[in-house]
Amino acid sequence: MDFAQLKQENISRTNLYALISRLMLIEVDEDFLKTIEGDELIMELLPHYRDWNKRKEHAHSKLINEYLNVDFTSLFLMHMVPYESFYVREDQMVESGGDNPVIELYNALDFRVDLGKARIVSADHIGVELEFVYMLCNALDKAIEAEDSEGVCELLNVQKGFLRDHLLQWAPMFLINMRRESRTPLYHDTSELSLEFLLSDYEYLSQTLEVCR
Repeated sequence: MDFAQLKQENISRTNLYALISRLMLIEVDEDFLKTIEGDELIMELLPHYRDWNKRKEHAHSKLINEYLNVDFTSLFLMHMVPYESFYVREDQMVESGGDNPVIELYNALDFRVDLGKARIVSADHIGVELEFVYMLCNALDKAIEAEDSEGVCELLNVQKGFLRDHLLQWAPMFLINMRRESRTPLYHDTSELSLEFLLSDYEYLSQTLEVCR
C-alpha cells in the first residue's frame, strides 16, 4: 500500500468534498467568495463562474444579494427538494425522524448534524451527506498518517458503501435538475462538478480497494 500516494489523492478528495458540501449547505458570503476566487485550481473547476461577466462588473455584495443568494434560495429552499428520502421513498416524503437510515449511519459513526445552523429539515440533505464523506476523508487521512492498512481499507469501504447505497442512489437526479434550474454560473458549475466528481470518486474507491483484497 503506497501511503504517500494515498495521502496526496485523499487531500484532493477532501478539498473537493469540503467545497461542494459548503456550496450546497448555506449561502455564500464575501469571505467564501474571496477564498474561491483566490484559488486558481478552484476557479478552473468553476469555468462558467470564472468567466461570468457580472462577477467582473459588480462587487461581491451585489453578486451575493441580487444573484447568488436568490439562486441558492430557489434551488435549496423553495423550488427543489435536496433530500435523499424525497427521491427514494415511494410517497416522496422527507423523513426527518430516527427511521431515516442515513441518520442511523451518522449516529453509528458519531457524526452529528446541527439542523438549525444549516436551516435544513432533515440530515439526508445533499450538503450534509457530502459533509459526511468529507468527515470520512478526514478520518482516512489519520489512518494513512498512522500507516494503518486495516483502518484505511475499512474507511475506503465505508466511503464506497455510502456512495453506493445513498448518494449515488439519488444525487445524480438532483444534480441534473439543479443544473437545469440554476440561474447563475456558480450553481450551474457546482452541479456539473459534483456530478462528475461523485461518479469518478466511486470509480476511484472501487479501484483503490483492490489493494485491500
